[in-house]
Amino acid sequence: MAGNKRIKAGIVGGAGYTGGEMLRILLRHPAVDIAFVHSRSQAGDAVYKTHTDLIGDTDLRFSSDLQQDIDVLFLCVGHGEAKIFLESNEINAGIKIIDLSQDFRLAKSADFKGRQFIYGLPEFDKEQIKSANNIANPGCFATAIQLGLLPLANAHVLNEVHTTGITGSTGAGQKLTETSHFSWRANNIEAYKSLSHQHLNEIMQTIGVLQPQHSDVNFIPWRGDFTRGIYVSSYTKCDLSISEANNLYTKYYEAHPFTHISDEMIDLKQVVNTNKCLIHLEKIGDKLVIHSAIDNLLKGASGQAVQNMNLIFGLPEHTGLQLKAASF
Repeated sequence: MAGNKRIKAGIVGGAGYTGGEMLRILLRHPAVDIAFVHSRSQAGDAVYKTHTDLIGDTDLRFSSDLQQDIDVLFLCVGHGEAKIFLESNEINAGIKIIDLSQDFRLAKSADFKGRQFIYGLPEFDKEQIKSANNIANPGCFATAIQLGLLPLANAHVLNEVHTTGITGSTGAGQKLTETSHFSWRANNIEAYKSLSHQHLNEIMQTIGVLQPQHSDVNFIPWRGDFTRGIYVSSYTKCDLSISEANNLYTKYYEAHPFTHISDEMIDLKQVVNTNKCLIHLEKIGDKLVIHSAIDNLLKGASGQAVQNMNLIFGLPEHTGLQLKAASF
């Protein structure tokens, strides 16, 4: 951003999981001031009463008012709610909008009320993000799966993919459901939305840009008995040797500070509480196996949203996102 002007940010949906993560990042971001945190249900309450770990860190209170004197607005709301919010509230044209829902990710829904939303996966199209006014932040599973497949699609060597991925309970959002009760989640896993998960649409859209003639991605997601993180294992037929594959991935991600190729098997603790994606490759027979792991609330949501904000405002991509994993 030109000069020393600080970025004024507003957060809508600040009481939920992604809103809370947005607060935790932006409160420590060296170039951002939080102008307001919008929540109808918590209006007037101190932010730290909902996000109790923030006691002593901020005196911000939730507000039901929308300030227009801001540079960027983060929509940390549920799927379908972002569109409703923008239909009900007029937002000044000069305000950048970064939406964390799925409402504007697909090309058919990317143009809304005169605002054109750009798909915000930096490892896919960083240059377009830099000049964007509005961002549709990718889904969490979509991020983890795509980062495992982009180098192959970019080289036009991606064949049919079979993938499974497991996510923590925060992936279901803060609203209590039957499968988010502790007594159900503890010591339990379950497959759901087999071959029909909503993130498949954005995955196929991205792959289709890089490799127009492509095969299917067959995805079975699982619910896990932990709170946060996504671990994905994909495999596809591939003629590349393991050395060639590692070189392909390393070269593709060399200009992307958050995605790293590991020579050793990866695990969730390496990425939880960070904006990283770690990838490990295995070659078994004629199959290339791609393991990828992210924190669903950071690289899969709020961290990636701030990464996109940094790109839009001309800041170094990692600003405010040098976060520490909890390895034990």
